[in-house]
Amino acid sequence: MSAIDELTGELAKLPGIGRKTATRLTYFLLKQSPNDVARLADAIRAVSQRVRTCPVCGNLGESEPCDICQDERRDRALVCVVEEASDILPIERTGEYRGLYHVLGGHLSPLDGVGPDDLRMAALRRRLDNGSPVREVIVATNPSMEGEVTATYVRGLLEGTSVRVTRIALGLPIGGDLEYADGMTIAQALAARREMAG
Repeated sequence: MSAIDELTGELAKLPGIGRKTATRLTYFLLKQSPNDVARLADAIRAVSQRVRTCPVCGNLGESEPCDICQDERRDRALVCVVEEASDILPIERTGEYRGLYHVLGGHLSPLDGVGPDDLRMAALRRRLDNGSPVREVIVATNPSMEGEVTATYVRGLLEGTSVRVTRIALGLPIGGDLEYADGMTIAQALAARREMAG
């Protein structure tokens, strides 16, 4: 196997990258200077060596615990449950949420053989035991069938605790048109409706 075929094969393993795109990326890299390619390789190596999973929340970072868990300004009474560490960034970008997080590491998917034991469900329950200051868990799983099943499971897991379990509102995006929205999105938007302030 040639070096070109080997790199193309490795790039094709990345999510969302098919063989054709992998080939295009390979030839793009071949046109770059050796210094540019070395910087990319160094960045990939560095992220692989330095980034770890936070033992508290499951986020990715270079410190243990992660920067969010260490931040004393965060509201320790709030925990937002997300499927993947990559789901934290869009929430953080809003500047509206100042609580902590809990990363499940995926969603429940019985057809794919992913059950509660394959996710960080038990770790979530442990975080809420033993005099935990957490008063509310916000479930922010994706608005898919698997995300809904996961949200329902989390609610059931926390039943019997004093913790309030809420779900992020789902529905139409700002600037979206009703005529292009699917039925599930419109149904969620109707269910999450609220009083208009006058």
